[in-house]
Amino acid sequence: MSFLRPFATSVFAASMISLSACGGSSSSTPEYTVPADAGLVVKAVASIRWDATEYTATAGDIKVFFANDDSVKHILVVLKDDSVVGDLELIVNKRGDFDEGTINLEAGEYRIYCTIPGHGGMNSTLTVS
Repeated sequence: MSFLRPFATSVFAASMISLSACGGSSSSTPEYTVPADAGLVVKAVASIRWDATEYTATAGDIKVFFANDDSVKHILVVLKDDSVVGDLELIVNKRGDFDEGTINLEAGEYRIYCTIPGHGGMNSTLTVS
């Protein structure tokens, strides 16, 4: 049975090399183009957070562009007084994904929030004027 040990070690080493070759660089920049008419651009970034703590937009129909620069799934909604506003729910599953939609908002203070359990820190202010 001692012949199995070198074989098992070789298989393990080969599988580790294969796995490392499949891994992508986490520093690469995702490829997407932000539409010129986007009234609000939000990016999910590493460490399960948004790219800003405060956002601004102009009241009315707001085209929202949501990009994932992180490696995990995120779901963006807009909240007012802890309730979801409108039917905007933008979903990005992996790094490089993007989604977009339109929401009509009156002037006021809102929150941009990720509904994924454990992502409660993804909670930024949106000021609409």
